[in-house]
Amino acid sequence: MARPYAERVRTLAANLSRATPEYKHPFLVANDSAREVGFIVVTTDKGLCGGLNTNILRALTARLRESEAEGLKARTVAIGNKGYGFLNRIGAQVVSHVVQLGDKPVLDKLIGPVKVLLDAYAGRELKAVYLCFTDFINTMKQEPRIQQLLPLTDEHMQISDEDRKFSWDYIYEPDARVVIDDLLVRYVEALVLQALAENMASEQSARMVAMKSATDNAGNVIDELKLVYNKTRQAAITKELSEIVAGAAAV
Repeated sequence: MARPYAERVRTLAANLSRATPEYKHPFLVANDSAREVGFIVVTTDKGLCGGLNTNILRALTARLRESEAEGLKARTVAIGNKGYGFLNRIGAQVVSHVVQLGDKPVLDKLIGPVKVLLDAYAGRELKAVYLCFTDFINTMKQEPRIQQLLPLTDEHMQISDEDRKFSWDYIYEPDARVVIDDLLVRYVEALVLQALAENMASEQSARMVAMKSATDNAGNVIDELKLVYNKTRQAAITKELSEIVAGAAAV
């Protein structure tokens, strides 16, 4: 349900940003002079879901090293208990966090922590903001993804070549600045909500596969131990029979 909403709000935000060239929202302007970057890290609250968290945290670590090599410091926002614990262990700067979101993502709980980085970017303190989550492909496949959240570009908003041929005309109420400001903030929030929904779907699939593998492995161990037990029992019976026969022969 989050995917079609995110696609529609992405198209609307892209068209609206192109239709009003006289005003550029801070989210559309690159802050090349800033020496810090932000990362929103989406992980799970619980374990037992295979390598889901390990894969995205490994990708995040590689990106943090790249940023450090470029001389950029990092600010992070942790969504999920596993990511929060990991960022604290590696000594990353965690400016806000939220955990225990349950099985259904709620935007109201995400706005506060995420807004810390959005405000920092609008204040030209950050060069870019990245969203790190696990993308749900299908039940058997989930891919870690790190996508640029800010600044918003035409490529990021996925404006097609066909849409670029047309110019959109809007009537604003009360004015263009207020409408664009609210819409772009809502658009960024929708991307974060969709990322959390994708991560939760990936979590359920990964946990199902991990638990099936654990059950199969437990069954294999039981079969192996049963074979060892039967061999040991048969050896004990054979030994007892040999002792009885030997005793009878001696008598």
